[in-house]
Amino acid sequence: MQRWRGLEDIPQDWGRSVVTIGSYDGVHRGHQLIVGRTVERARQLGVASVVVTFDPHPSEVVRPGTHPPLLAPHHRRGELMAELGVNAVLVLPFTAEFSKLSPADFIVKVLVDKLHASAVVEGPNFRFGHRAAGNVGFLAELGATYDYEVEVIDLYVTGAAGGGEPFSSTLTRRLIAEGDVGGAAEILGRPHRVEGVVVRGAQRGRELGYPTANVETLPHTAIPADGVYAGWLTADGERMPAAISVGTNPQFNGTEQTVEAYAIDRVGLDLYGLHVAVDFLSYVRPQLTFDSIESLLDAIADDVKRSRDLVAAYDAR
Repeated sequence: MQRWRGLEDIPQDWGRSVVTIGSYDGVHRGHQLIVGRTVERARQLGVASVVVTFDPHPSEVVRPGTHPPLLAPHHRRGELMAELGVNAVLVLPFTAEFSKLSPADFIVKVLVDKLHASAVVEGPNFRFGHRAAGNVGFLAELGATYDYEVEVIDLYVTGAAGGGEPFSSTLTRRLIAEGDVGGAAEILGRPHRVEGVVVRGAQRGRELGYPTANVETLPHTAIPADGVYAGWLTADGERMPAAISVGTNPQFNGTEQTVEAYAIDRVGLDLYGLHVAVDFLSYVRPQLTFDSIESLLDAIADDVKRSRDLVAAYDAR
């Protein structure tokens, strides 16, 4: 899959394509319907499929300080798009100047002049251009002029997550903030992932016999509510069952929220400086303080056992 940053990265000899445009944060199951149809339509027409997205999130430029927590960084979105069969991802730097493009100018500069769109696939509420003035109706109207078709896909999927609310990035962020990583996984179609570099912490886990990878998360990451979770730690391509702690470590008067993962039944791991991924499968318990180190060790042992069992049950499905 090709990855481009900015219109200037698109090859000059790029041919026709089927395009979809959006933030696509998380690439959740609703997004997958639109992206999947984009790929399918491109194959039917014998052209390439292209996903267009933005960096930073448009809200940060239009309303500074409102950047939402991210469900997936751009490189992760690219991986997920590649798994869906997308041929190219175009990340457009979203600047104040870019935000002032009229809907018509956006269509001409991006879809017509650069991507040579044969078709555009979007959800029913897609908006674009200055002050989000463009909609799918306007997109289709100009398609008659510029020789592309528009297909609107209902991206709204529902399930148990969120009490039956339509699946969305907003709902996913809310569930993660509440610690409902199981509900988030239903929407995403996979466990929520947090990434970052392993840094040195206070090393209390090592002193207690449970050395953890202290993950310095990427900016704006959607981090689950404080608590203990079962999941996986992936490092150097190896996916390991893990007990994961999110919180400020009140047992030792901590104040800064951290994400720490203990690779279950692994000894002698040296992960410092590595970029790792932490996938959240299930909530285990809230963050607590204990009246003694012995009580804390008993709780950790129980956390590890429960996490081991939850991951094993999931892998056996």
